Amino acid sequence: MTYKTIVAVLDVPRYARQVSDFAIFLADACDAHLIGLHAEAVTMTPVVMPMEIPDPVTIQALQDMAHEETLTIEQQFRQRLAANGATGEWRSLLASAGYNTSGVIETARCADLIIAAQGDPKSPEGFRDLDGFLFESGRPVLMVPNILSQPKPIRRVLIAWNGSREATRATFDALPFLKKADEVEIFTVDPDDTATQTGAIAGAEIAATLARHGVKATLSVGEAHGMSRSAVIENRLSDSSIDLLVMGAYTHSRLWQMLFGGTTKTLLESMTALTLLSR
Repeated sequence: MTYKTIVAVLDVPRYARQVSDFAIFLADACDAHLIGLHAEAVTMTPVVMPMEIPDPVTIQALQDMAHEETLTIEQQFRQRLAANGATGEWRSLLASAGYNTSGVIETARCADLIIAAQGDPKSPEGFRDLDGFLFESGRPVLMVPNILSQPKPIRRVLIAWNGSREATRATFDALPFLKKADEVEIFTVDPDDTATQTGAIAGAEIAATLARHGVKATLSVGEAHGMSRSAVIENRLSDSSIDLLVMGAYTHSRLWQMLFGGTTKTLLESMTALTLLSR
């Protein structure tokens, strides 16, 4: 099993080069077909003059700016392909609903892996509509943190395991990475006893399944001691020099996440390693 179709989400010029480099690196390692995907925003909000008539000049200017951004990102993508001696496919779609537009979602659903930038949640240039895109694509998303400027082989992997459907999906979606890694750690935080295993050996069953795929994984347990689960995971990432974090996304509902936050949201805002998310 490997990734044969990779989609690189090239949202804004600020992150296009970074995502392109990581996507090209992985596509080369997997001998995969690479698609550079950009959604060009269509101006839908009318600019109102005193007579409540949309100002066509202003709207045209906004559309020209969006198209200029598209051309800049396409140029960056093609330049990175040429610099690395790689080949890839460019797709730009007009999208009134951003990355939740049906055409963009359809492209994403036909990929083995989606790669996107972490972005800046406090900046208007942060990745647009990531939440809906992640929910609707149905495919694993590899997030590239801002602090990583150059791709490198993934040697150490941490699986944030809580036994949920999302964590299970992410673990199996990450199999191509797990098989090539030197070290794989299944990490649980304050696990509960279940009908099949005690908290002390949480993750033993999934470790046995991974072993049948040739993945040798170790088990470890973290204790929160009043800290959040995200803080415990962040500390483990730093202590073990992890290259890739594998985790399920948004175990709680999106409404809960918006109101109260959560492990996924917190980790995405303070990423220190590549993070593979599945929903």
